[in-house]
This record gives sequence, C-alpha cells and structure tokens, in this order.
Amino acid sequence: MKHHKIYEPSDSAGKLAKTFLRNPLTIVLGISLLVLGYLSLEIMPRNENPQMVVSGSTVIVALPGATAKEVEKVIVQPLERKLKEIKGVQHIYGTAMDNVGVVNAAFFIGQKQEASNLKVYDKIMQNSDMFPKGAKNPIVKPLNIDIDIPIMSVAFYSNQKLNQTELYERVKKIQQKINALKNVAVTALKGGHKPQYNIEVDLNKLSGYSLSMGQIMKAVQSLAYNVPAVKDRTKNNELVMLGVKNAIENVQDVGNIIVAQYMGSPIYLKQVAKVKNSYDIQNFKSALIAKREGENKFSKFENQVTLTVSKLKGTNAVNVADEVKDSLEQYKDVLKKNGISYVITRDYGVRADDAVNELMMHLILSIAIIAILLIFVLGWRESIIVTFTVPAILSVTLFVAYLSGQTINRITLFAFLLALGLLVDAAIIVIENIHRHYHSVESAHLSDDELMVKATDEIGAPTNIATLAIIMTMVPMAFVGGMMGQFMKPIPENVPVALIASLFVAYIFTPYLAVRILKRPDLTKGEH
Repeated sequence: MKHHKIYEPSDSAGKLAKTFLRNPLTIVLGISLLVLGYLSLEIMPRNENPQMVVSGSTVIVALPGATAKEVEKVIVQPLERKLKEIKGVQHIYGTAMDNVGVVNAAFFIGQKQEASNLKVYDKIMQNSDMFPKGAKNPIVKPLNIDIDIPIMSVAFYSNQKLNQTELYERVKKIQQKINALKNVAVTALKGGHKPQYNIEVDLNKLSGYSLSMGQIMKAVQSLAYNVPAVKDRTKNNELVMLGVKNAIENVQDVGNIIVAQYMGSPIYLKQVAKVKNSYDIQNFKSALIAKREGENKFSKFENQVTLTVSKLKGTNAVNVADEVKDSLEQYKDVLKKNGISYVITRDYGVRADDAVNELMMHLILSIAIIAILLIFVLGWRESIIVTFTVPAILSVTLFVAYLSGQTINRITLFAFLLALGLLVDAAIIVIENIHRHYHSVESAHLSDDELMVKATDEIGAPTNIATLAIIMTMVPMAFVGGMMGQFMKPIPENVPVALIASLFVAYIFTPYLAVRILKRPDLTKGEH
C-alpha cells in the first residue's frame, strides 16, 4: 500500500476547518450562537423604522410691549444672522409676533443631537448683549424626536354630562401614573379645559370707585401666577387668572382681594367684579370624537381629552405600549364608574411588532425555500447542513447589532432578507466541493477528516475574494447623507457583518456537520 502525505491546509478556511473538525467545543459554539441570536431578537428594542438622528433647536426671546415689526427688526433678524454662523445648520426659520420672537434652527440630518444643542446655546450666550434693553432672557428649547413624536395616543370621552373640566381633571390623574412608568419619557394632554377662576370686571363700578384695570391686575398679580396682559382682556371685560394653592383656595378668597383704598376703607375685588370658579375660557380649542356604530353611521360627537405617550430613546416601543395598556386596564373599572371610556387611536407598538413579525415570517419562509431547492440540487443531507448555517449566521449578525445599540426594525430585517441569498453562497460552495471530493476517485485515498479539510481549503481564497467584493458594493451606502442615509443605515451596518459571519460559519460548521451527516459512497480505494 502506498503511503500518502498528510494534507496541510494553506488557507485560513482549511485551518479553521481543521481546528474545529474534531473539537468537542464546536457543538457548544454552535448552540451558543443560536441561543445568543434568539436572546438578541427578544431583547433588542423593536421599532417600525430605524432610529433617526434629527437635531434642531427653538430659540424664544420675549420683548414685552414691542410690536411684531419691532420684534422682527431687533430680535428675529439679528438672531437669524448669529445662528447661521453655526456649523451644521441647514435651515433657519424666524417668526415675529407682538411681544415675542421665535427662531427655529434645523441641523443637517445625522448631526449629533447633544453637540448641536450645545452649539446653539453657546452662540446665544456669547451674544446675549445683542438683545435690546427690556428683552427677557432667551429660552432655548431643543428638538427631541424621541420625545416629541408619541408612540401612543389614547382618547378619553364620557357619555355622561360632565362639566367642562371634570373629564380633564380625571384623565390628569391617570396621566400622572402613566408618566411614572419605567420607559415612558413624557406624556401630554390635548383637548379638554383646565379649571381656573374667571373675573368679570364691571367697568361702571370701576369708574364709580375711580379705579383702573391696571390697579385690578396689580392686586390680582400679587396672588396669582398667571394673569393676562390688559390688552388680552375679552370684549366682556373679563380677566382670566389661575389660582395658586394656599394663596387662593376658593371663589371667596379671590373676591376678598383688596384692590385699593377708598376714603379710608378697603375696596374688595368682589365689590367691582364677579368671580366664578370655571374653566379656561381663553382656550377656544376643543377635540371631539365620534364612534362608528354601523357601516356609514357614527355616534354623535363627544368632547374628548387625548393622552399622548412618548418613550425613552433606545427602548422597545412594543414593551412600552404594552406597559401603558396594562396600566390603563387597571383603571378600567374606576373609569367605568365615572362614565368615562377610552379608545387607543395610535399604537406604534402594535405596528412595530406586526412589521417585525411579518418580516420574520418572510425570513423563515425564505430559509424553507432555500432548503427545498437544495434537496433537489445537492440532496437532503447537504440541504440540512446548509439550512443550519443560515440561522447561525443571522444569530451572529443579530448579536453584533444588539452590541452596537441598534434596534430591530423593518430595514434591519430587510437587510437580512437582502443578504439571505448571499449568506448561503459560502456554505453551498464548501458543501458542493466536499460532495465532489466524496464522489471523486482521486480523493478515495484521503480519510474523511483530510478530505473535509482539503475541500474547504481549496475554495477558501476565491470565496474570501468574492465575499469581499460583495461587501465593497455595500460600503458606499454607508456614506449616503440626509434622511435616506439615516433610513437605510441598517443595510451597510448589517449586510457586511452577515457576509463575514457566513464565511466563518461555512468554514467551521459545514465540514463539522458534513463529516458526521454525509454518507461516503463505496468507491475503489487506493491508487492503481
């Protein structure tokens, strides 16, 4: 019998195959990868779309007593010029109104949020002397896309006859509880009316006591935290104010405010005005809701208060939405007792979960189709081996995505679907070469282990180059700017990782499984 030289691999593919072929830890590695992938899929925050990086700031400067034209000249225009000096600013929008100027600075998409806000704040503080005398300190309000765009909206309405403020007050108590939930960033109430004391001043009585509206306002301001300017009073001579706890407890307290002295006696507010415990009559906005009762039939419109909920950045939209729903369920009986019902009008969590689950279904379907095709082309044993490599590769990619702080969304899963056809290439090439050697007389003298190493080693270099070429086609996508660049970011982030993982999985697990699953045909052994 002629002795042959033991095959020594020259490529990294063959070396990996040789290292892991008989290693008892290979199976542990395979199971660990699948477990890590599954855990990453469960733990990763789920969103419908990728997390966008949008930066912007609003600068508000008040100049009491100034007209819109004056505000534009001395506040808005100088502010616009200064903000334009900041690097990274794409658009500037200024609005001038009586008493106040508002300037919005929008940064290029992709600019770091914290850095952008800091630039605006620094620029304003460095140039605070440009504002005229009498201007209030500028307020800088940064845009936060995670907080400003709610993931849930819940509309509360009542079939009973509640007064203007009762619905608002009851929903406000629920808002406080929901705001305390772990991953809820901010909640807001829209619609409804807030309770407040309204003062209706009798102008005839004012003139009888030789008083002015300014004196009334000054007296009220000493106890109230929100009193409108004189020019904002209504045609009916009503002054609107909000009560402060302990300073004003009821209507009588407001009426007992001393507004002036007349011939040695105090003049109380109740002597010159009517005081009512009512609602914010200066708020002319209202929100209505109608329920569908039939095909083209709606119930009558009811007053409603909408509670909006925003989540913290990087948290799972599905989990946050579920927590809010659970919290609302706890209040269902209390609300029912008060005749209040609610309907969820926006649920980003459900949409995100549906989008992710649908794409996961397509992913599993695609893997099944690949498995069936391989049965006809290579055989069922080879098909099992290649099919195993796909979840292993996706597991590695998901774990790397989780470590890099990504979310699982439609575009992330689209990247996996896009790469799916490419992922099986390396495994198919390896298994096809092993299959060829198994049925080749020239390789009959090689042992199973040597044959696996040789077959893997032979295709290593060309497979590496081909995979690198595909990765290079994905790299330019990482440099796309603007909204599209942010939206498509998961593709250049995940496809290259998946392709590199496909090489390692193909070189490690394909020979390992092949030597145990494939049946070697009975060919003539030795050399003639």
